[in-house]
Amino acid sequence: MTGPADIPVSPVAWTGAVRIIRSAYPPIDLFEDVADPADWALLISAEQKTNPRIMATIGNLDLVPADRRVGGSGASYLMAPFTHVSADRPSRFTDGRYGVLYVGDRFETALFETIHHHARFMARTGEAPGWTSQFREIILSVEAALHDLRAPDADTAPALDPQSYAAGQALAAMLRGMGADGIVYPSVRHAGGECAALFYPDCASNPSQGRHLDYHWDGERVDFVRDAGSGAVFRVVDLRAG
Repeated sequence: MTGPADIPVSPVAWTGAVRIIRSAYPPIDLFEDVADPADWALLISAEQKTNPRIMATIGNLDLVPADRRVGGSGASYLMAPFTHVSADRPSRFTDGRYGVLYVGDRFETALFETIHHHARFMARTGEAPGWTSQFREIILSVEAALHDLRAPDADTAPALDPQSYAAGQALAAMLRGMGADGIVYPSVRHAGGECAALFYPDCASNPSQGRHLDYHWDGERVDFVRDAGSGAVFRVVDLRAG
């Protein structure tokens, strides 16, 4: 039987990896403007004297170990997934008590992953068909030694169940407790694509903003994606792996 300690660890070095997030989330000034995370605690303490709502913007900084925090240009894209967490927002590899930075190895993989989750959200809201939320593409690099599920066996395959996150959350909690940096795994939503679930922000670097995207909801699924910059519209063809 395969246990967490038996899962192989592979070096992952992706340049041009992609994360797609909602455009509604602005950069967090502290992470962007102050390059040295060692200065953050004093600055937060001073800022709270005049701006008591600052922690709502920054989130819970204590969730990220001090030696694994990152700062400077683009740091919000790496830090925010770890400081803004909620049990109301579980995902494949967390129950919401700690953050995970999800990254696709290419644009198409990140796109299909987010389309799936956006469609689930839209189905629950009952919103009328039309162009809905705006998203932004974040291009970044990943360099980390990650527990490798790209060749799952009978024991690890449940962590990739397309319909349930239970096994994935349990496995990730054990791996993170063992000191793991994260997981690399085959995309469940884009055949041939790969994803990384990073447990700490310093496993990624060099984030920069790419395209702005609009998703079109037809009442049942996301059927079109629009590049907001060029105006080009692309039909979504379902290429899910399972």
